[in-house]
Amino acid sequence: MMNRVMVLGCCGAGKSTFSKKLGELNNLEVIHLDQYYWKPNWTESTPTEWSKVVEGLAQKPEWIMDGNYSGTMDLRIPKADTIIYLDFSTLTCLWRITKRILKHKGKVRPDMPEGCEERFDLEFYHYVATFNLVRRKKLLEKLEKLQDKKHILILKNNQEVENYFKSLT
Repeated sequence: MMNRVMVLGCCGAGKSTFSKKLGELNNLEVIHLDQYYWKPNWTESTPTEWSKVVEGLAQKPEWIMDGNYSGTMDLRIPKADTIIYLDFSTLTCLWRITKRILKHKGKVRPDMPEGCEERFDLEFYHYVATFNLVRRKKLLEKLEKLQDKKHILILKNNQEVENYFKSLT
């Protein structure tokens, strides 16, 4: 039984879309961490206030939380019963964020807070382009250590995501 689910993966892997669908199927609240982290004009939360926010969100009895935020992962992992990692290719993620930027440029996406209009950001592209090189191995190692304690699911492409959702219905 899934009550508290973390959905991880590179930007553009489809965390928000996946989380919404999973939330609908399981009747669970979806928490897009970006909505809580970012303030208008892409202002970041301070580490102290961010930790307090995440601690509060993690206390809820049921949720699906989408977002990596490695600095607060250790606050969420003990509360989660399931961790799903969307382990998509860099090329797929770059393509998807490009489509997303073109579609929503100058507008606020549904999974973002007010005042954070979609924009082209070279630093963001660099983050996505290097995510699998820099962060993937550590994340997989962390998940491997949790396999005896948590339900871990790693999905690598759209077909695996589709098959997963078919298995739930």
